[in-house]
Amino acid sequence: MTAMNNQKWYGLGVCTVAFAANFAAWTLFAILGLQIRTDLGLSDTAFGVLLATPILTGAVACLVCGILAERFSARVIFFTQTVIVALSLFTLPYAQTFGQFLCFGLVLGISGGTFATGISYVSSWFEGALQGTAMGIFGAGNVGAAITNLVAPIIILNYGWQAVPNYYGIVLLVISVLFWFFTRPDSKQRDLERAAQPLSKGLHPLRQLRVWRFGLYYYFVFGGFLALTLWLPQYYVGEYGLDLKTASFVTLLFTLPAAIVRALGGWFADNFGARRINWLVFWVCLVCLFFLSYPPTTMTIHGIERDLFLDIRISMWMFVLLTFVVGLAMGFGKASIFRIIYDYYPDNVGVVGGAVSAIGALGGFSLPILFGVAADLTGIRSSCFMLLYGVLAACMVLMFYAIKLDEFKQRVNQARADDFLTL
Repeated sequence: MTAMNNQKWYGLGVCTVAFAANFAAWTLFAILGLQIRTDLGLSDTAFGVLLATPILTGAVACLVCGILAERFSARVIFFTQTVIVALSLFTLPYAQTFGQFLCFGLVLGISGGTFATGISYVSSWFEGALQGTAMGIFGAGNVGAAITNLVAPIIILNYGWQAVPNYYGIVLLVISVLFWFFTRPDSKQRDLERAAQPLSKGLHPLRQLRVWRFGLYYYFVFGGFLALTLWLPQYYVGEYGLDLKTASFVTLLFTLPAAIVRALGGWFADNFGARRINWLVFWVCLVCLFFLSYPPTTMTIHGIERDLFLDIRISMWMFVLLTFVVGLAMGFGKASIFRIIYDYYPDNVGVVGGAVSAIGALGGFSLPILFGVAADLTGIRSSCFMLLYGVLAACMVLMFYAIKLDEFKQRVNQARADDFLTL
């Protein structure tokens, strides 16, 4: 029993490291994209498309690989995804046109699907009381985004951007081999009967509106996290005049805490209730995004005897602090949502988690494009935070009424039970 207990925690650690490496590759364009944008002379909208392309494939891969992981071996699928991404990275230095970079981005996005596969693999090893903690630790592999912010600029400054994909490809190949040899087959033995089930039966939970509501929440906490991870480096360069290396390092103050705290968020969801944590996360983000959305403003107030001039803007360090808090909150939110998924669908974590992950990844795909469009149309950089504020408001309204509806149903069911007992 002790050996099995040690094995599941050991496997969780190996899987988390492998996921972090994949996530680092998935967000590679956040740094390389700045140099590509300069070389190709891209607009904000085109730059948003470049950043979002790997995320699109990642969204599709989350759903497809989540389904495959439920029916077959999550371990085999995870390994295969990692090898494909590693081999594709060696082709990136040969891309020259915008179209070629987009095509590469589509293949690179397969790395994003490792989240759904890994969640299915990890959840199969742990009992219900530890699901939030285990999935939170695995989700901390989002730290891969911080690794890219830290490592990629150093490689670029010393060897040029073309060297970055080669280094990443070598690391992923090594990690894929280590993952294969240092993990065991899935704890849940998927017998032939389960694998032979009609696909429609495995997808049955996706017919419930609750799954798509969870997906909208994840669209904000994960999609927003991913979009800001990609967008913030160029935001610092444009708004505060930082160089690439400094902008990347400052972005770490958003990405690193958001990834690391996810494990703590899983523990809080296990012990204090996932829904309660999620609701608190939304309120914290709402307050921070209100201030982040406010654009630099100069006002002239015509007084009785003289005019008053006001210059209202967020300093860089206040901006860093606000994004730091948003990142922490999103880390807690990502963990709590997957704890909720396990509470409702303990036997379908792969399928439901894959669908929710796909919707979240679509946020990482669509939001950078919308950020670019909004910036081009309005000429206001903080319009990206205005968009996030609107998405969050929709999530909060939906969650409020969903909670009220659940409470109403519980009262109705309790009343029916009381009536039955009196008969």
